[in-house]
Amino acid sequence: MVVPELRPWQAARPHVVRIAGAVRPRLVRAVTAVKPPLVRVATAVRPRVARLAQAVKPQVTRPVRPKTWQYTAGAATAGLALAAVVVSAAGPWDATGQRTAERDRAVALDGTGGADHGRKSDTSGAQARGPRPAPSAPSVLTGLTVGVTAVKSQPGAKSVADVLDPLLDDQALGSRHSAVVVDLGTGRRLYGTGADDALTPASTTKIATAVAALSAMGADHRFTTRTALEPGTKEVVLVGGGDPTLTARADDEEGWASLRALAADTAAALKKRGLRQVTLSYDTTLYAGPAQHPIGVNDNIAQVSALMADEGRTDDSTHGPVARVADPAADAARRFGEFLNSAGIATTSPGPSKASGRAESLATVSSPPLSAVVERMLTNSDNDIAEALARQTAVATGGRADFAGGGKAIRAQLQKLALPLAGAEFKDGSGLNRDDRLTADLLTALLVKAGDPAHPELRPVLTGLPVAGFTGTLSARYSDGAAGVVRAKTGTLTGVNTLAGTVVDEDGRLLAFAFLTADTTDPAAAQSALDRTATALAACGCG
Repeated sequence: MVVPELRPWQAARPHVVRIAGAVRPRLVRAVTAVKPPLVRVATAVRPRVARLAQAVKPQVTRPVRPKTWQYTAGAATAGLALAAVVVSAAGPWDATGQRTAERDRAVALDGTGGADHGRKSDTSGAQARGPRPAPSAPSVLTGLTVGVTAVKSQPGAKSVADVLDPLLDDQALGSRHSAVVVDLGTGRRLYGTGADDALTPASTTKIATAVAALSAMGADHRFTTRTALEPGTKEVVLVGGGDPTLTARADDEEGWASLRALAADTAAALKKRGLRQVTLSYDTTLYAGPAQHPIGVNDNIAQVSALMADEGRTDDSTHGPVARVADPAADAARRFGEFLNSAGIATTSPGPSKASGRAESLATVSSPPLSAVVERMLTNSDNDIAEALARQTAVATGGRADFAGGGKAIRAQLQKLALPLAGAEFKDGSGLNRDDRLTADLLTALLVKAGDPAHPELRPVLTGLPVAGFTGTLSARYSDGAAGVVRAKTGTLTGVNTLAGTVVDEDGRLLAFAFLTADTTDPAAAQSALDRTATALAACGCG
C-alpha cells in the first residue's frame, strides 16, 4: 500500500533537505574532532577496568549487585563523552567562545548580520565574505540625568507649540491663560505664552512656599513641641513649636510627633520630681498676628496656630476639607491634659500663658524632617501645613510670623535664589488668598531650581508632587496613558484652574510645565482641558 505524502511534509521537505545538507559536514567534523579525545579516554580507562575485573573474578560464582559508586563512575564517564560530542557538534567555536554556526548560516542565507560583541578572531571564514557587524541597539529608556539631554527628537516631529496651542485655545480654559514648558535637564524654554503675566495661582503657590521653606531651614529641620515646668509654681506649660503634623491619635503609623507620647514622657518627668498635681498652661507665642485666614471660616483650613493637633479636624480624616475646631490650641491643650490625667497626673483646665526663660524642660517630641513635611503638603495640597511653613520661614529668617511676614519671607528666600519675581505677590503660603500672583515663568523656574544638582535640599519639591492616577490630588485623574508620567501640583479657586509640575515626554526628557487660567466658568471642564494638555505634552516627541 502506498501512503501519499502529507501536504505539510511536501512543503517542508526542501527545507529539511537543505538543513540536512548543511548539518552533515558539521557532524563529520564533530566526529573527527571528538574521536582523539575518546581514544585517549578509552586508553586511560582500560587498565582500571582490567584491575576491576581481576578483583571481581573470584566472586563470579555468586551474584553481586553493582555498588552506587560504580554506577556513578560509569555515568560520569559516559556523560563526559556525550558532552564532548554535543559541544563539538554545536561548534565550531571561535577563540572568544562565540559559536560560528549561526553566523555562517546567516551569511549564507541573506548576507545580513548583527552585532558581533567582543569578537577578536573568526575561525569560520564568514568575516571575509559577510557584512560588517551592525551597531548595538540603544537602551530602551534614556536616563533622566539633570544637565544632560542625550535624546533627540525624530526628524519632522511637531513643535511644542503645534501640540499645545490648539489645546490651550479651549474655551473651557477661560478668557486668559499663560503657559510655559522648560526642559528640566538644560533649563531651555521649549514653549511660552503669556509667560510673564501674573495670574492668581491658587494652590500652585505651595511650590513657592516649599522652595522658600527648604532653602531657609534645610531639608533636615524638625519642628519641636515641648513641655516646661516653671520653677516654684507647679505650672506645666505646653509650648507650641509650630508643628502642623502633631497628632493626638493612638493609631498613627507614619512617624508624626505624638501628643500622647509627649504626655507620657512629661508625666514620667513630673513623677521623678514628686509632682502629681499641676497647673496646665499652653504657649502659642511663636506665631503673631491674626490666626484666621482672610478667606474666613472655611473647611479647607483651621485657625493658624503654633499649637494644634491633627490640624484641628473634627473627624478622623488626615487631609481634605472638613469642619475644624474653633480654637485648635485650646483643643490640643485640653486633650494633652486628658492624657496627663490618664498617666496619673492631675491638672487644672488649661489656659494660655508664655513659658519663661527660667522654665525647666520636661519633655519634647519632634516632627519628621522638613523634607517629609513638604512632601505631605504638596501631595495632599495641605493648606494648614502651607501656612505653618510660611510662618516658620519668617521665624527662621528673623521676620514676623504672620500672614504678611510669611509672604515677605517667601519672597526674600526666592530672591536669594535669583528666581524671576516680577509681578509676583505672596499674601499667604497656601494660595487660598485670591490676591496672590505668580507667573508661569516663575513656577517653571521654581521646578528647575528644585532639580538643580547644586540645590539637593530642594528635591522634595519634585518628589512631593502628586503622581497622575496614583497619589494625592491627582489620584483620581489621568486614567489615560499619562498616568504615572505626569507629576503636578493642582490649583483650584472659583474661576481659577492651574497646574504645574513635571512630565516625561515621548523622547524620555523630563520637562517642567506651568499652566495658569483665569475666568473659567466650569471647573470640571477646565480641569479636564488642563489634563489633556499635560497628557499631550507627555505624548510629544517635540524638538
